[in-house]
Amino acid sequence: MMAKIVKGSDFKGVVNYILDKDKNAKVVAFEGLFMENKDTIAMSFNTQSQMNNKVSKPVGHIALSFSKEDELRLTNRVMAGITLEYMERMGIRDTQFFIARHFDKEHPHVHIAFNRIDNNGNTISDRHERLRSTRICKELTKKYGLHMANGKENVKRNRLKEPDKTKYELYDILKAEVGRCGNWNVLVANLKRQGVEVHFSHRGQTNEIQGVVFTKNGYRFNGSKVDRRFSYSKIDNALQHNRCKERMGMTAKAHEAVIPSAPSGTAQSELFNGSLGLLNGSGSSYNAADAEANQEMAEILRRKKKCKRGMRL
Repeated sequence: MMAKIVKGSDFKGVVNYILDKDKNAKVVAFEGLFMENKDTIAMSFNTQSQMNNKVSKPVGHIALSFSKEDELRLTNRVMAGITLEYMERMGIRDTQFFIARHFDKEHPHVHIAFNRIDNNGNTISDRHERLRSTRICKELTKKYGLHMANGKENVKRNRLKEPDKTKYELYDILKAEVGRCGNWNVLVANLKRQGVEVHFSHRGQTNEIQGVVFTKNGYRFNGSKVDRRFSYSKIDNALQHNRCKERMGMTAKAHEAVIPSAPSGTAQSELFNGSLGLLNGSGSSYNAADAEANQEMAEILRRKKKCKRGMRL
C-alpha cells in the first residue's frame, strides 16, 4: 500500500480527472457532497472552501495504490474501509470527500478527493503529511496482511511520463553506480558517461558540502528526492563502505599470498621423522652425552651378571 499526495486549487479539475469515464471510476464512499454529477460535486467543494479564503490550495487529492497480489481480496467494500481508516489516521475528518476506485491499471487503486477546509472552516493540517502517510501505509499493510511491495522496483517504467520517467531512469543509474564506486570522482565520471550531471550545494559561504543535485534530460532532482538513500550524506557513507570492502579484499589476498604452503609428502615425512629422533635416537638430537649414558648403563648390567656367576658354587 502506497500513497501519493497532491494539493491544488481547482476542485473541478480533480473531480473531472477522478471521475473520468475512461478510467471506469466507481465511487465507493462519500460525505457532505451533492453527488448528482461532476458539476454539483465541484460546486459543493467550492462552496465550503469559501469559509476560509486564506488557504490558496484547498483541494486535497490522494491516490492509494495496492499490490496486484492482493487484487482478489480487495473488494470495493474492503478498499473503502481501509481508505477511510487511512483518512482518519491522517486527520482527514469532519470534511467533504469522496473515494473512487479506478480500473484502468493492473494494480488496485483508489483516489480520494477531499476539502482541506473542514466543516467548521478550519484548515486540515498537512504538517509532515508525507512522513505520517508513509508510516500509516506500512501500519495498515501489516494490519490487514497486505503484500509488501518493493517500492520503486515494481513501478512500470514504460508507463511513466516526464518528469517521473527521467526520475526513475536516474534512480536505476544511481542504484547501480553507487553500489560499485569507491569515491566521488569515479561516481561523477561514470554518471557523466550516462548523461547525468552532478552539482554540489554548500553550506553558506563555506566549502562544506551539504547536498547533491542530479541533472538529466533537462530535469533537476535533489538526491534525496530521487530516493532517500541518494542524499549526499548517504551516498558518501556508501562510497566509504565500498572503499573499506575493497581494502579488506586486498588485505585478504595479500595475506593468502604470504602464507607458506603445506609441506609436501616427502618433506612432511622427513620433518616428522626428524622430530622422532628425540625418542628413537636416529635423529641429529641423539648426541654424545646420550651415547655415553647408554654405555655406562650397559657396563653396570655386565658387572651384575659377572657377580652372579662368581657366587655360584
